[in-house]
Parts: sequence; structure tokens; C-alpha cells
Amino acid sequence: MRSLLVCLLLSGSIACTATHANAPVADAHDQGPLPFIPDDYARALADAKAKGVPLFVDTWAPWCHTCRSMRAYVFTDKALAKHAERFVWLELNTDLTQNATFQEKYPVEFWPTFFIIDPREEKALLRFAGSATVPQLERLFEDGELAYKGGATGADALLARGDALYGERKPAEAAEALSLALAEAPADWSRRGRALESLLMAQYGAKQYVPCAQKAVAELPKVQRSLNLANGVLNGLTCALAIPQGTPEAADLRHALEAKAREVLAPPAIAMEADDRSGLNEVLVEARKADQDTAGAKKVAEEWLAFLEGEAAKAPNPEARTVFDSHRMLAAMTLEQPQRAIPALEQSERDLPKDYNPPARLATLYRLSGRLDDALAANDRALARVQGARRLSVLSGRADIYVARKDTASATKTLEEALTFAKTLPAAQVSPRQVEGLEKKLAGLKAPAASPGAAP
Repeated sequence: MRSLLVCLLLSGSIACTATHANAPVADAHDQGPLPFIPDDYARALADAKAKGVPLFVDTWAPWCHTCRSMRAYVFTDKALAKHAERFVWLELNTDLTQNATFQEKYPVEFWPTFFIIDPREEKALLRFAGSATVPQLERLFEDGELAYKGGATGADALLARGDALYGERKPAEAAEALSLALAEAPADWSRRGRALESLLMAQYGAKQYVPCAQKAVAELPKVQRSLNLANGVLNGLTCALAIPQGTPEAADLRHALEAKAREVLAPPAIAMEADDRSGLNEVLVEARKADQDTAGAKKVAEEWLAFLEGEAAKAPNPEARTVFDSHRMLAAMTLEQPQRAIPALEQSERDLPKDYNPPARLATLYRLSGRLDDALAANDRALARVQGARRLSVLSGRADIYVARKDTASATKTLEEALTFAKTLPAAQVSPRQVEGLEKKLAGLKAPAASPGAAP
């Protein structure tokens, strides 16, 4: 499921070796049926040119729950083995600065993003953000190959054009082509659901939030009950939530898509990973918050947390269980009961001692629980393990702990350290929004306190 909201809520935005020092202990791709090359674009590109096949790229990050779900539950599926020779396979951890060159050429806005690249021209034929089932991946493989070989006609050709334009970072033009594809396609077009997903993502990227939500409302009834439908609902509701306050149609669009999300989650169950169902619960919480319905948001969060705890208990290994950590944290925070997620995160840190995510998240939960010494110690552990742009989020969290301790001087120093560090990072891996947030937080700390008689 797309990670649009959780990226904003948890990421703060968005010379290393290829040993994945900050990655999970076990690399799921190493255990899977597809021969992924880790963090070496030059080698993968050369191999693809030599073999005369497209390059499939999985861009991921250790903090991304959907990335971890794909790696733990989908890319390990033996049904993918028959596709091993179809592409050259590359995985890129975007936390590693060595992968900045790739991100300069192919920017990543949402995690995970899958690219299918023509190695002859280094051109992105297809860019798809989010989760997929094995059958959906197989359809992406087909679409990427078709674009590589050429010869598509009609709606399929428009879909290929939309994919290519989105891959070229032209979301508005991509949205136009994908809209035409949906308009010209027959009612039973097998790619309708995938085309709608891609259209809504392109419209979101182009900041066409109202048209995106309107398109979702109009087109979702034409999509079969499937993960395509679930992803389309999530994308559409995410667009509706991004509509500026005061826009007349915002509430009606949000309510229509919220109802659709509840319908998707109701029986009969759609075949999707638990992480996908969790993503829908996330946007339902945000929809209730947008209506200032605190009780409603907490009701959804209570059901969400119970679901997550049940799924985590069934996970086959610690790595798979950590897929649910960030959402367990968000649900507990919505309930204003951060302590409920602490035991799970403490277990994750014990199980994955090289992963910076559990202590970084624990630092937030401890702070919100008033355990400030524990928060600072957990933040220390996270800082010892994290690298790349993700360090900025951990430092920002450290500043929050110092503020809670009423230690403004240390909070100020920490934010200044973060901003200095940001200047040393490759531009492609630093979110301007995150830097702006750090600067705003720092300015707030340095601003003189309002005098007692000052106007509010």
C-alpha cells in the first residue's frame, strides 16, 4: 500500500559500503527467488545492456513499512522464480549515500518505488510506487517489457506513454495520457485498475488534489474488487486529505472516499497483504481527524491497533513482524497511549540490534510517555546506527526530547548540527521540506518569548 501519509508523518520528509549496515539483519532479497544485485547501479546497468533485457529496480528504505512488507512477504514468493531471466534485478537502499547518483537521475518521492529502465537509453519506461501482489508484479513485468519492445496500440499505448512520462518526472503530462487511456479503453480492459492507480499517483504528484479525488470517485466503481481497487481508494482518499482547507468540495470528496475505504475493508475480503489493510486504516484515522472527530479517530485506531497486534503475532520471523512497528506506533499515538506500542518496539530492538528504526521510534514513544532519560538513551542508540539523510529525522527527534527536558540550549545545538549535516549530504537525498521544518523548529527556539502583555 502506498506510504504517502506515513512518509510525511514518520520520515520527516524524505562513503558507505554495500553491506547494508543500517538495514535489517536478514536481507529478504537474499532469500528470494529473484537474483537482486544490491546497491550497484553501474554493474546492474552493464549486465542489462549485455543481456539485452530491461532493468528492474526496487528502491526501498529500512524505515519504510511497505518496503519491508514487500521484501518479507512478496519478493520471497517462489512463484516469481520463473521471471528471474526476464530482467536484471537491482535493489537500492535510499538511506545509503552511494545511491545518490541513481536518485539524481531517477528521483524517488514515495517508498517503495519500482522502476523498469531501458538500459540502452537509461530511460525509465515505468515507475510504480507502492505495494503489489505477485500477480500485479507480473502485470508490471508485462507492461515494462511491452514498453521496451514497443508495438502497443490503443489504450495500452497510452498507458505506456503515461508510464514513461511519469518515469520522466512529468506527472501532469502523465496524468493527461493516463486519463485518455481510461477514456478510450473498453469497459473490460484488464489494465483499468492499474491505469487508475497510476493516474491518481500522477495527479497527486502534480498537486492536482481535487481532480485526483474526483477521478477516484468517478472511476473506482468500474474497478474489480482487488488490490487495484484498494490502492485506488487509498490514493484517492490521500488526495482528498491533501485538498486545502476551505475548498468547497473537499469534505464531500473525503466522505465519499472514506465510505469507499470502509467498503473495501468489509467482507468479502480482498486478497491483500496485512500492510495494505493497515494503510487503509491509516487514512481512515486521518479522515476522522480532518473532520475534527477525535472520538471517531480513536475508534478506528483501537480497531487498527488490535488488527496490527494480531498480524504481528502471526508473523513468521522478527523481520516480518517489524513491518507493523511504525503503524503500531501511529495507532498508539492516536489513542494517546504511546506506552501500548513500547513492548513491541523493545522486542524489535532486541531481535534486530543493527536496525536504527526500533530505538528511533522508542525515543518518540518514551518521550510521549514522560520517560525522558530513556528517550535520550534510545536516541543515542539510534544515532550510533543511522547514516545518510535519515540521521536528520533522528536528530530532530533528539531536539524534541531536549525541549521536553526544558533544555533549550541543547535542543538548539542539536538542530544546528542537523542543518550542518544536511549540507554535507547529496542534494537528491535531502528533502527540502525536511530542511525547512528543521529551520522553522530552530527559529522557534531562538525567537524571544512573548512578553506578558503582548497580543496573542
